[in-house]
Amino acid sequence: MRLGIWTPLPHTIKLEPAIQDGIRQVGMRGDHSADKSFQFALDVVSKGEAYGFDITLIAERLLGPDLEAWMLTAALAARTRTIQVMPAVYPGMITPQLAAKMGATLDRITGGRFAINVVNGWFQNEFELFSNGAWIGSSDARYQRMAEFVRVLKGLWSEEHFTFQGEFFQTDNANLPLKPVRIPHPPIYSASRTDSGKDVIAEHCDLWFVNYQADYRRYEESLAVIRTDIADLAERARQFGRKLAFGMSAHISCADTMAEAQARADELEAHGRRDRVSSTAARGLGACLVGTPDLIARRMRQYEEIGVELFLLNFHPMLAGLDTFAKRVMPLLPPIGAEPRLAMRA
Repeated sequence: MRLGIWTPLPHTIKLEPAIQDGIRQVGMRGDHSADKSFQFALDVVSKGEAYGFDITLIAERLLGPDLEAWMLTAALAARTRTIQVMPAVYPGMITPQLAAKMGATLDRITGGRFAINVVNGWFQNEFELFSNGAWIGSSDARYQRMAEFVRVLKGLWSEEHFTFQGEFFQTDNANLPLKPVRIPHPPIYSASRTDSGKDVIAEHCDLWFVNYQADYRRYEESLAVIRTDIADLAERARQFGRKLAFGMSAHISCADTMAEAQARADELEAHGRRDRVSSTAARGLGACLVGTPDLIARRMRQYEEIGVELFLLNFHPMLAGLDTFAKRVMPLLPPIGAEPRLAMRA
């Protein structure tokens, strides 16, 4: 079992004082004091690292007060020592050639601690502004672009000379002298609920984040669906001669009693109903890790038994929730492992 943590950003968690302070500060001109958004992110990631967490996801939300993901990743990488850093990237926002160069740079300066989360994207207004109008309305076409994006990434990272002629991206005998540390390349994580997206992930990516309904009351149903989906994605990967790993993004609501844990979950659900961006924080409740320490640990072990190897966790409040999880749930879990730094699945 591996543990990961979401780097806290305004769109990934329910607002709390540290995030609210950061939002106020980033809108101020002429304030030369230390950035509170960064300090809070660093505090959470550093504490996760101290507790043995293996990886942190730095999500990208360009249309909002969040710090930019790749810049934040570089800053966190310089202040941590063991935790992997995984920024998100939207194919079409930047080219795979540039992402390959930046990713190889991060992998080298961290000694092999870089991974990448490829996100197909849904926010049209954000795409229109930050990609200079590169939004594509068709989901299937966006996944075709994502497939080409990942192929170019992997080609530039692992081959000395790489040629690719796609619908969206092209390279002609391209060479990237700066290679990443990891062999054959840094791991590529992704999520999708569509068939076309699942096929792209099975053929080209290394880990798929499982899908579930955003309702913490449906554990038995979710467990059955996730078991079926893991078997399906594993078979799709086998058809491409590959082996796929599986992860779960989850919000933990842990308390002494079920009533208290559910009350906190209900508050987060209400927050998530405000708009689609806010739903990012609340959706993790669908992993059904709401309850007492014993219940949460038992369900995590059951998920691991059906193939989930990585739990990417969120809490509210972040620091207090992380402390509670580490002290009361982690002792009930099997040994926490880490992904090998220099070896990938076949």
